[in-house]
Amino acid sequence: MNVFFEESGSFKAGSVLSRQGDAFQVELPGGRRAKVRAKDVLIEFEKPSAGELMQQADAAAQDIDLDFLWECAPEDEFPFATLGAEYFGDGFGAIERAALVLRLHGSPVYFRRKGRGMYQRAPQEQLKMALAGLERKRQQALVQAGYEDELKAGRLPEGFSGSKALALLTRPDKNTIEYKALEGAAAARGISQARLMLECGGIPSARALHEAKFLSEFFPHGTGFPPVTVGTLPEDLPEADVQAFSIDDITTTEIDDAFSVEHLADGRVRIGVHIAAPALGIARGDEVDAIARTRLSTVYMPGDKITMLPDSVVEAFTLAEGGLRPALSLYVIINRETQEIVASETRAERVFVKNNLRHNTLDELVTEEALAAGTGDYPHKEDIAVLWPFAQALFEKRQTARAGYGLRREVQRNTDFNFYVEGEHITITPRRRGSPLDTIVAELAILANSSWGAFLHDHGVPGIYRTQRAFGAPTGPKRTRMQTNAAPHEGLGVTQYAWSTSPLRRYVDLVNQWQLLACVQHGVTAKLAAPFKPKDADLFAVVQGFDDTYTAYADHQRRMEYFWCLRWLKQENRKQVVASVVKGDLVRLEEIPLLLHVPGLGVHARGTRLQMEVMSIDELTVEASVRLLHVLDAPAVTSGSEAEEADEGEEEIIDVAEESAEGEAEAQAEADLDGGATEPGDAENAAGTSDAAADQQHVTEPGR
Repeated sequence: MNVFFEESGSFKAGSVLSRQGDAFQVELPGGRRAKVRAKDVLIEFEKPSAGELMQQADAAAQDIDLDFLWECAPEDEFPFATLGAEYFGDGFGAIERAALVLRLHGSPVYFRRKGRGMYQRAPQEQLKMALAGLERKRQQALVQAGYEDELKAGRLPEGFSGSKALALLTRPDKNTIEYKALEGAAAARGISQARLMLECGGIPSARALHEAKFLSEFFPHGTGFPPVTVGTLPEDLPEADVQAFSIDDITTTEIDDAFSVEHLADGRVRIGVHIAAPALGIARGDEVDAIARTRLSTVYMPGDKITMLPDSVVEAFTLAEGGLRPALSLYVIINRETQEIVASETRAERVFVKNNLRHNTLDELVTEEALAAGTGDYPHKEDIAVLWPFAQALFEKRQTARAGYGLRREVQRNTDFNFYVEGEHITITPRRRGSPLDTIVAELAILANSSWGAFLHDHGVPGIYRTQRAFGAPTGPKRTRMQTNAAPHEGLGVTQYAWSTSPLRRYVDLVNQWQLLACVQHGVTAKLAAPFKPKDADLFAVVQGFDDTYTAYADHQRRMEYFWCLRWLKQENRKQVVASVVKGDLVRLEEIPLLLHVPGLGVHARGTRLQMEVMSIDELTVEASVRLLHVLDAPAVTSGSEAEEADEGEEEIIDVAEESAEGEAEAQAEADLDGGATEPGDAENAAGTSDAAADQQHVTEPGR
């Protein structure tokens, strides 16, 4: 005897070997033996064999007309055998019974299972809806198959036009037929979905994809601003009796800082560092603050930027030339003979900005040699002649402090690079670092940030500080962090350091400016009047949110700079390039700021110049492959302390290249996000302040 039974939701047939009570010992066609309970047996039969029954029942089940079967079925629950008699009539054998069970069980749209061998037909309205849904899915499957065929053939389907192609790669809905078609076609072609879309023309370029991915994550609602109202300035804001000037790149629009020089009696000079003061017109919690806190920083990348504040707010507070502008000013009185600071003061005021000086016109005129000889003709020549030795003195003072922390003098590269993007064309030009103007801007900004950090600390008002301390021994690894209490920044060589000089483009600086204004306006009661009180949980939230976002923005900038370096190699059709060894298999190209790992490079001394062949460039994955052709020349052999210093300096370069988020000092860190290795007008950019960070390869950003 044979039986047809249900096991674990599927139907099987087998030969009965024995029976004990309500259980059968059954051998399946494949030889496996199973114990089957009598209640699971649906059909007992002699012929055909178990294997033949299953084969013939599967074929017969496909011939059963489901619509007619549904018409024959009663409305109430029924055993399958009852419906079999209605459908098959007198010719109702074991094969037909098994086929009917398979057909009923495999058609849940028409029939619902109510128990073992028991079914009920679906209500007519529900059946119509279910059949319509199945037809809709069938049509979608046909469309999906058509899409997939088009993509496999390298053609873009009509349904992928517009922004849909980018959306499929940046924020895909994986349940759509478009995504499923793209996924299937890419798998069939053996390439990534992004590469397939690029080949089919779904995305205009790899650049568009990189930018779209960043925007979809950090600006999902777009980069535009809602209409905002700029707050009114205090009516009693005094007017400073100075004529200030700024020093910036030609493309800079968010002018945060300016300087002034006043000659006093007894050979003393009052130097003013004037910082744009949007905190005078933005209140914590207002609509502009909500925007700034959401964005947290201006985003810079080659050829573009996304500002933290709306244009109307920037225009109201930027230190543009030719007018009185609200500013938070730090005044220091110095002895010109010793360059020592004898007094300092912080004021909120309106400052007349006479000139916005630009690096592209002044860098060639204002050189160390010209300053020493007093030659040249340019605006604010006398003021710059005063600021230059003071900046040098500030730099030397920081170097002494660095030595106290166990650090060597800062090492700066002499060349950096500017990126200028026009459409899809890139121009990369070298720019000398560490110029007098760079040093002046950097040292005065570091002075302001460190002085105002102390100012907040002395008033007991919390601020947001950048600190850098060594782990373990004084020569251990440096780690930079943000916190709400004052602590040394060893890399900069200052006792405390609070970002305060870029409030138009960095939210931390805006927060610190609110706190500073409370100190200026309320003195000893500032702790009670400041927007953020000690141990304010919201202040800690700002620190955490800013740190994460700032790092992400900087990573995007670095990635796009790498991308444009690769684009430059393709654009200039560079099949060969010259590079110098940094360490191991890491090399630095001479013409552009690009670091590359070269597997199998071999052992070469640091600084060895190599002729390299460009093997491949992939803008989509932002990768390049090069190989060594031959050695051009090796560096001069050094010994003793010079060699040791060179080695240790290069070690820090490696740290920056491989761990960009850690161990950095503020000079280059600020330059990174501005889009410039020495963004004039930023705080620490020009005076490297870190042996390692000074060797990072970033650029002054057009359009800032």
